[in-house]
Amino acid sequence: MLNKLLGRSSPAMALPERVRQEIELSQDRSEILIGWLQLGVVLTFGILYLLSPMPEIDFAVGECREPRLHLPLEFSVPLMSGFALEPWAIGTYLVLTVIRLIWAHRARLPAWSLFMSIVFDVALLMVLIWSFHIKYCQPASFYLKAPTMLYVFIFIALRALRFDFRWVALAGLVAAAGWGVLILYVINVDPTDTMITKNYVDYLTSNSILLGAEFDKIVSILVVTAILAVALQRANRLLVRAVAEQTAAQDLSRFFAPEVAARIKGSDQAITAGSGELREAAILNLDLRGFTKLAETLPPDRVMGLLAQYQSLMVPVIQKHGGSIDKFLGDGIMATFGASTPSETYAADALRASEEALEVAAAWRRDCQARGEACPEVNAAVATGRILFGAVGDETRLEYTVIGDAVNLSAKLEKHNKDLGVRGICAAAAYEAALSQGFSPEGPAPERSSAEVAGVGHPVELVILAR
Repeated sequence: MLNKLLGRSSPAMALPERVRQEIELSQDRSEILIGWLQLGVVLTFGILYLLSPMPEIDFAVGECREPRLHLPLEFSVPLMSGFALEPWAIGTYLVLTVIRLIWAHRARLPAWSLFMSIVFDVALLMVLIWSFHIKYCQPASFYLKAPTMLYVFIFIALRALRFDFRWVALAGLVAAAGWGVLILYVINVDPTDTMITKNYVDYLTSNSILLGAEFDKIVSILVVTAILAVALQRANRLLVRAVAEQTAAQDLSRFFAPEVAARIKGSDQAITAGSGELREAAILNLDLRGFTKLAETLPPDRVMGLLAQYQSLMVPVIQKHGGSIDKFLGDGIMATFGASTPSETYAADALRASEEALEVAAAWRRDCQARGEACPEVNAAVATGRILFGAVGDETRLEYTVIGDAVNLSAKLEKHNKDLGVRGICAAAAYEAALSQGFSPEGPAPERSSAEVAGVGHPVELVILAR
């Protein structure tokens, strides 16, 4: 029940499982940070204790030598025994903090452990504050003026790191209750003298207590807690929304080329249909020759498995040379170079990518044939020219694409591979541009020819990249 009420009941529960897990992972990292900060707090306590001056005590009679104050029995017993509460409390807190920190690094902390951690944090602080009047041989009201009380706000603020207002609220309520207990102890420890005064000067210059001042401290604790809780409730909604959107963006980015995803993410203005830019770019089309007929003879899972193998081999090659996947067209892949991001070597990059893609495809086909599996040949074609890169669609569905003669020519050249009986060709203009950009073909100079290409109204000067 505690786990449900305090630890896992939040707006994130209504989110998809993967989003909820991401939020909980963020909370787990916060608990680790809280653990390290708690370790810093306990070490600070220890250092301050070691540096603080100790009162001179005659342990034989339970009296402070300076000033010469005879203490009641309740104070004399710990003095005569020589027992010091602070090092035991700080030592215990140090051990538990280290255990909690190790636990947080290894596993998710359950709600009950967070609850106990808050209670113990505040209880430790209150016990240490309570011990001051014994340590310094003063009436109980003495500890109410200890500045150590300000550490309460540190423990409350620590819980803000989880972005969950309930833990902050719990810490604030426990702290307010703890301070209230200390006040009640002062009032009731000596029935003959409640130490209460209504004189503000007496309160500041003696061990008397002013109930209004103590009430102000409790109010301050509760108000700070309330402000933090409200702020965290709002921040928690933003955290949930941010994690949900980040997860969705990561998932959606898999449907876009990295360059396009970065462009969408970094756009200063909302992307609308009809916006575009002119680019000098290269278009590479890859296709599996005869795949449609082959797919009719294979089981569906084998068809999709073959496509997945082919795409998993081609895509890294294209991206390696700076290409961006524009779209998957069944068994075809259309990639652009210099479209989404301007490039000075777009043509050279496209030809390097096509050369390597054809080499990888040939090796893949040999492997398939060695296993006795059907594997079609891969065709490649490259064309260059001025294209328009922009968004098309409507308000409900947008897509980045490229438009231009080079796009159409590349697609038609890819189909022309079959007519020539070759695996890779490119327009002569694309080849010349690649040479001027530093491209050097592997092996002897490729063949050139002029051919009629279906769908093109004039002969096209071609360069055969691979037979």
